[in-house]
Amino acid sequence: MYETTYHRPSSVDEAAAMFAKGSESKYLAGGHTLIPVMKQRLASPSDVIDLGRIKELIGIEATGDSVTIKAATPHYDVASSGPVKSAIPALAYLASLIGDPQVRYRGTLGGSIANNDPSADYPAAVVALGATVKTNKRSIAADDFFKGLFSTALADGEIITQVSFPIPAKAGYSKFAHPASRFALTGVFVVKTKAGDVRAAATGASQSGVMRLPAIEAALKANWSAGALHNIRISADGLMSDIHGSSDYRANLIKVMAQRAVTAAG
Repeated sequence: MYETTYHRPSSVDEAAAMFAKGSESKYLAGGHTLIPVMKQRLASPSDVIDLGRIKELIGIEATGDSVTIKAATPHYDVASSGPVKSAIPALAYLASLIGDPQVRYRGTLGGSIANNDPSADYPAAVVALGATVKTNKRSIAADDFFKGLFSTALADGEIITQVSFPIPAKAGYSKFAHPASRFALTGVFVVKTKAGDVRAAATGASQSGVMRLPAIEAALKANWSAGALHNIRISADGLMSDIHGSSDYRANLIKVMAQRAVTAAG
C-alpha cells in the first residue's frame, strides 16, 4: 500500500470535516472494497476516514410504515433483526445471503450502495422497495440514486447516514449466486406495495448495474403469481456477458429468479 493517514471520527460532521481537509480522501465503511483496491495499488488515498465506529450511523428503527437502517449497520444485524424479519422478511433474507459470515459481520448497507457494484444485493432491494437514501446533506429517492456502473448520485464528500424502506404488502428476493464469491449472477427483488403497485428490480444482470423490470412489473400487477411470468421474454440487450454466463443466460435467469421471488413472497 501507499502511505495514508487513518482517521477514526466520532461523528458525521467530524468525518465530513476530515474529508474536506484531505487532498484525496476516502471514506471507509466495512472495507471490503477500499482495502482490496488499496492493496492492489489501484487507489492511494491521502486520508482514510473510518465511518464504522460512528454511533449515530449504526442501528435499526421500525415504525408502522417503514424500516430505517442506518448506514454503518452490518449485514449480520439486518439479517438477524427481529423488526426487519417482521416488517420486511425479504430484506432480512437478502442480507443473510451476502458473502460469508466474515463479510456479513463487517460489511455495511451504506458501503454496499455507495459502491454500487453491479452484482451487489442491496441495490435491488433499495430500488424495488422504493427506499429513500438519506445523507448528511439531503434525501435521495431510490430511482434517482443509482446512476450506472459503480456510480451514484452522491456528491464528493457526501455521507450516507441511513436508508428508509417503506413496508410493503408483500416482497420476495431470489438470487442465483456465484458459488465462490456469493455475488449475484442474477438476483431479483419483487414488491407489491400496500397501494397495490408492483415494483421489481434485478441485480447482477445489467451492464449498467441495478435495473427496473417493467415487463415483469406489468405482468405481476395484473396477476400476482409466478405463473403470470411464464410467457414473459426478457431482452438480452444491455445485459452482462462473461465467463460465468452469457447475456441470454442472464435474461432467462431474470425471469426464473422473478418467479421464485414471487413464490417466496406468497
